[in-house]
Amino acid sequence: MICKLPLVLLFLLTSLSSSLFFPFAAQAQRLQTEFDVRLVAEGLQFPWGMAFMPDGNVLVTEKVGRLRIITPDGKVSEPIKGVPAVFFQQQGGLLDVALDPEFAKNRLIYLSYAEPEGSRAGTAVSRAELKDGSLENLQVIFRQVPKVPGSVHFGSRLAFAPDGNLFITLGDRGDYMGEAQNLSNHIGKIIRIKPDGSVPADNPFVNNPQAKPEIWSYGHRSVQGATIHPKTGALWIHEHGPKGGDEINIPQPGKNYGWPKANYGMHYDGTPIKHEHAGQGFEEPIHYWVPSIAPSGMVFYTGKLFPAWHGNLFVGALAGRQIVRLTSDDKKILSEERLLTNTLRFRDVEQGPDGALYLLTDEDNGKLLKLSPK
Repeated sequence: MICKLPLVLLFLLTSLSSSLFFPFAAQAQRLQTEFDVRLVAEGLQFPWGMAFMPDGNVLVTEKVGRLRIITPDGKVSEPIKGVPAVFFQQQGGLLDVALDPEFAKNRLIYLSYAEPEGSRAGTAVSRAELKDGSLENLQVIFRQVPKVPGSVHFGSRLAFAPDGNLFITLGDRGDYMGEAQNLSNHIGKIIRIKPDGSVPADNPFVNNPQAKPEIWSYGHRSVQGATIHPKTGALWIHEHGPKGGDEINIPQPGKNYGWPKANYGMHYDGTPIKHEHAGQGFEEPIHYWVPSIAPSGMVFYTGKLFPAWHGNLFVGALAGRQIVRLTSDDKKILSEERLLTNTLRFRDVEQGPDGALYLLTDEDNGKLLKLSPK
């Protein structure tokens, strides 16, 4: 059964914030939108991604390599069988999950994960049929090339476009940041493929023999948020900057977003990075954060429970330990509000079929939380 957050946790959260956590009145602009946050389930080991099924159940990945089903009343299933082996170190592991657009008919789901190969790893995507608590006929439809040593910056979100093609967000793999400018590999890129892994004929580099044909855009650092704009159908992403400089972008086909040659932050060792993007031939972000909030997960709200939030963009934050609400038009961010500040590391945020917002917390005892009107 869904329950209110335990009093001990409530006390901890309210002691860290100047505003009440449950129920919570948005404090940044003192809007009149109040909401409750309720605990749906806990005991998840570093949950990373979620996808709601037509029956109201939600698939949730755990970075350690487990996939579970959680019912609306909070029952957590045993791990789904047949999940591929993952490279579980630091930022690597089982990452995002998405349903096929025809899931109700074909029962296909898609998983992104850090795939091991000896001492190396790279982001991979598999699809399989979900049947009776197991994955069947699993097929790898994408592998990041090349696999490299290291355990950071795998990406990786999955987003289906209205035309049925699948976007996969990747990272620069840390020490290989310079490869984000190299079209002959998948490092630091956004990928666009068909659901079976084949390459759409209208991808921007299909006729360039020096480029990987799966590439949609490049010059990205580590993209852990992706969603489709409900009106335009365009892909929106956010990506981690280094020391400052987290970005929101609307990736256009064949465009270069500048990393590591342009960013509004600086390298961890204090080395400056040129802020100008356009002057170097790169695309400017439509929004950026300094200092970093470490964004993860994002969704446009289209439900009816919060009429005042309709069309708003919600972003989870790890280092920022908050949820960020942004208003926008089709091309730019107009305003920003911080919710649940100084509370928990939020790994993912999604809209449920009931119109509520659901949040995953990034911790060893990870939680699925439900945000609904007070």
